[in-house]
Amino acid sequence: MSLRLEAVAFEAEDPRTAGAFWAGLLGREALEEPDGMLVPGDETQVGIRFVQLMTPDAAPDRLHLHVTIATVDDQRHTLERALRLGGRRRGTKPPPPGHIVYMSDAAGYDFCLIEPGNAYLDGCGPLGEVTCEGTRAGATFWRDALGWAVVWDEGEQLAIQSPHGGTKIAWDGEDAPPDVGGTRQRFDLVASDADAAVERLIDFGARFLGRRDGAVWLTDPDGGEFTVRRG
Repeated sequence: MSLRLEAVAFEAEDPRTAGAFWAGLLGREALEEPDGMLVPGDETQVGIRFVQLMTPDAAPDRLHLHVTIATVDDQRHTLERALRLGGRRRGTKPPPPGHIVYMSDAAGYDFCLIEPGNAYLDGCGPLGEVTCEGTRAGATFWRDALGWAVVWDEGEQLAIQSPHGGTKIAWDGEDAPPDVGGTRQRFDLVASDADAAVERLIDFGARFLGRRDGAVWLTDPDGGEFTVRRG
């Protein structure tokens, strides 16, 4: 049985505009789906999916994305491209060249343009990291679920990475956001044998929620929703 992370999914009022933003920013294609847009990944880069907004605005954000930059000039060009595509910079003061830039995408989700020369994300590709709010227990669940290697383990913080390299997924080790009846962000998994994968995930600590839209819905130990589909 194979199990892989197909995409990090976000709910958005306008999924197609949000998908076009990330496709343009990362230099990928965008594929239309019945309920939104998929920006596919590959063995080293996590995919990004946008679906129609269903969860109230009160739902806390559980994760955000880190985009890596090679040089100060690349950072300037990437910032200009992000603004042109519909993103916005957080804060009012001009960002100092060569420092991290805090932004929001076309759907209003926060992301960061990481400073050039960041050694931690060196070699991770354009989408360097998915950074999650959550506990160490949640992090170890996903380590076991995906079979990814631990590449950072300090205090309560833990990060994992595919055996092929690329995008890292990290947890800050703090308390998970409160459960207010859902999340606007989730992980979408595909498995060759979805039923066997679900049984295995429940053994690791997932909780079964039900079946909807051709997928099995579960929560991880931090209460974050995720899906498993046959693929």
